[in-house]
Amino acid sequence: MSQSSTAADDSPDAVADRLPAADAPLKVLVVDDHALLRVGIVTSLRAIEHVQLQLLEASNLSDAIEIYRNEADIALVLLDLNMPDSKGLQGLKQFVETFPLAKVAVISGTQDEFVIGHVRALGAVGYVTKGQDAGAMSDIVLALLGKPVSNELGGGSGRFPKFPNSSRYDRVAELGPRHLEILELVLSGCSNQEISTATGLSLGTIKNYVSTILLALDVKSRSHLISLFR
Repeated sequence: MSQSSTAADDSPDAVADRLPAADAPLKVLVVDDHALLRVGIVTSLRAIEHVQLQLLEASNLSDAIEIYRNEADIALVLLDLNMPDSKGLQGLKQFVETFPLAKVAVISGTQDEFVIGHVRALGAVGYVTKGQDAGAMSDIVLALLGKPVSNELGGGSGRFPKFPNSSRYDRVAELGPRHLEILELVLSGCSNQEISTATGLSLGTIKNYVSTILLALDVKSRSHLISLFR
């Protein structure tokens, strides 16, 4: 996609066109490649009685981008963190870069503070844990839509769950943007040589960066690192 078409997706006129009528149902786009999980989320949201929702579904990032572009007033996107056409954080990053004003909450089975912190830093507005109680998930979605919830979520922080090992995120946050850039390439499945080519850094430098990231996250291998984002 060209830069001009990307910018047009969230131009002032386009954003104004996305605003639903006062009595119109709020559109929520659920994006997950696992059909059963997607059905479960949709079923839970349909059970909400006091807010009218129109639920849209996509099974991959490409379809999600196409649906969001063609639907004028999607209020919230629930985006799986790991799908066949988007690994790790790349899908979230691409979606937010394509639609900077989109409200995107991540769906993931990962219960790791580092992942949640990085998701938040990339612009997500919430984090829904797979297997979460249906009522709790519905409350998060309602809060993100600006609607009353049955339980107090504690402001914006309640939309991002708290898990152990927060120090892991703190340590990585101190590493700087180059480490995070290389981390994203690792999560995309790139080898050290491919990362070297993409960044213009020497192979030895890339190995040092990767070793530092593994040490900061207290993981012993790339496969363990990647598993944190599934």
